[in-house]
Amino acid sequence: QVQLVQSGGGLVQAGGSLRLSCTASGRALISYYLGWFRLAPGKEREFIARIRWSDGRTYLGDSDKGRFTISRDNAKNTVYLEMNSLKPEDTAVYYCAAGNELRSGSPVYAYWGQGTQVTVSS
Repeated sequence: QVQLVQSGGGLVQAGGSLRLSCTASGRALISYYLGWFRLAPGKEREFIARIRWSDGRTYLGDSDKGRFTISRDNAKNTVYLEMNSLKPEDTAVYYCAAGNELRSGSPVYAYWGQGTQVTVSS
């Protein structure tokens, strides 16, 4: 199994920045994809970005391209989500996830972090 522990998040004013971290343990990540999602009240879970651990290749979701950046630190087994120019509508619980299986070309995320609240005030 893969254990994911998230940190970061909190309250920030509109226009500000935050960096979320997600540290993995339990298995080598070489065959895994690590992704970030968010869940806002009344909305469906939204995919933000993912990174392929083996080569660092990233893929961003349809929304917020240019404001969010996903990256990783191999030595720390940690994936980051850098969020800039935050807006009130970015308020949500953010989750990291890991998976090593593909279905229809997309990763299946079997492991999830505990979630962290991000609140953007106007």
